Amino acid sequence: MLHSRVARSNIHLLTTMGSRVRVIGPPTLIPAEVGRLGVEVFHDMRAGLAGADIVMMLRLQRERMARGGMVPSAREYFRFFGLDAEKLGFAKDDALVMHPGPMNRGVEIDSAVADDPVRSVIREQVEMGVAVRMAVLDTLSRRGGRNER
Repeated sequence: MLHSRVARSNIHLLTTMGSRVRVIGPPTLIPAEVGRLGVEVFHDMRAGLAGADIVMMLRLQRERMARGGMVPSAREYFRFFGLDAEKLGFAKDDALVMHPGPMNRGVEIDSAVADDPVRSVIREQVEMGVAVRMAVLDTLSRRGGRNER
C-alpha cells in the first residue's frame, strides 16, 4: 500500500461513501499516516479479514521490494499476507475477492482464489476498469481542453 495509487483512491472513495475500510499488511508497507484517512490498520490477515464483505488485494510491486528490503521474500510475504482459501475463510462466507491487476499469483493471491468462479470478480473488475477509463478519456477529449462545467 505504501506505493499504491489504487489503495489511496479506493480509501478516499469508499470512506466518502461511508464504508468501513481496513488495510492489512506488514508495517513496512503501510504508510504511518494512513490511519488519518479513516481506515483501520491490521498487521494480521485473520484479524483484518474477520467478517469482511469484500477483500481487495493489491499487487506487491516487486520492483520496489528488491531495493528497499521491505519484505524478506515473496514466499514469506505470501505466507503471512497472501490471500489463500484458509485466510479467505476468515471473511464472510459470501465475501467477494477483487484485485485491480496485474496479479502476482502465488505472491499476493493464490491462483485458486483468483480464479474462483463464485467469489472472484477480478475478471469483471479489470474489464470494467478499462471501460471506465476509456469513457473518462473520451469525455475529457471531447472537451477539447476547455474548462467546461
